[in-house]
Amino acid sequence: MTKDGAVLDPAILERTRFNSDGLVPAIIQQWDTREVLMLGWMDAEALRRTLTEGRVTFWSRSRQEYWRKGDTSGHAQYVKGAALDCDGDTLLVTVEQIGAACHTGTRTCFDADQLSPTVGETPDSEAP
Repeated sequence: MTKDGAVLDPAILERTRFNSDGLVPAIIQQWDTREVLMLGWMDAEALRRTLTEGRVTFWSRSRQEYWRKGDTSGHAQYVKGAALDCDGDTLLVTVEQIGAACHTGTRTCFDADQLSPTVGETPDSEAP
């Protein structure tokens, strides 16, 4: 148990497949529009904080410390839902984003560098 008393269900930790650095990527998505906002990294403690406190907490790989989105910028992320992918090695957190999600001040981290891929066409036999 931690000082705030919140304990993460051990089954969640058992199911989560952290990488060799003890981290799992967390995709952050706006809960109502499904807009992908950013990707951050969580260790077991950041995951516990995120799932038990209602605000998103990450582990900073560069600073080697926890950071809760919005504590310095005011651009907070309030948790609305969370899920592990089928392999347990990626987390999806749906949030209510207040302000910008990206450290550059933009709404999302994925609007800066459009890559112009070749668009695939679904064969008629596979169309829904």
